[in-house]
Amino acid sequence: MTAHLTAVVRVAVRIRPLLPKEVLHRHRVCVRVVPGTGQVMVGEDRCFYFDNAFGPSVSQDEVYESCVHLLVERLVNGENATVFCYGQTGSGKTYTLGGRSQDEEGGIIDRAAQDLFIYLAEKTKESDVVDVTVKVSYIEVYKEELRDLLQRQTTHKELHIREDERGNTEHMLAEGP
Repeated sequence: MTAHLTAVVRVAVRIRPLLPKEVLHRHRVCVRVVPGTGQVMVGEDRCFYFDNAFGPSVSQDEVYESCVHLLVERLVNGENATVFCYGQTGSGKTYTLGGRSQDEEGGIIDRAAQDLFIYLAEKTKESDVVDVTVKVSYIEVYKEELRDLLQRQTTHKELHIREDERGNTEHMLAEGP
């Protein structure tokens, strides 16, 4: 097994294309991926290395297959998995996670959910497992506050993230006054 498949934390970067308004204002691309490497060049001489680096023309499928697909497989086999997207507003996190619309290619969430249920169906067919529970969180960290975007009631309530006695990560609503 190669090192990138056994690493505890892997880091990928995705460079988004210029937005139409950026093109209109004659902004220039200043970041580029060095083909065939995990290297990103900023300007003419600053290089940064990542496990994966994706340029603006890379498909949602390539990002998913390179970074997340194996995590879903391992998740079904009992391991924990987290996909953490970080970047400033407008950097492409929402697009990478969710895609644009149902008519266009889906993002990481759509693909992971689809694969997860395919793997679970296969696993339940090959064993005596009758009941499977899937719990999903879509946590946003904004201004040092956490909220689960899938839970309406957490809009203005604080969440706490903890490990249970088995080392599994869980989140819960903060206790009220």
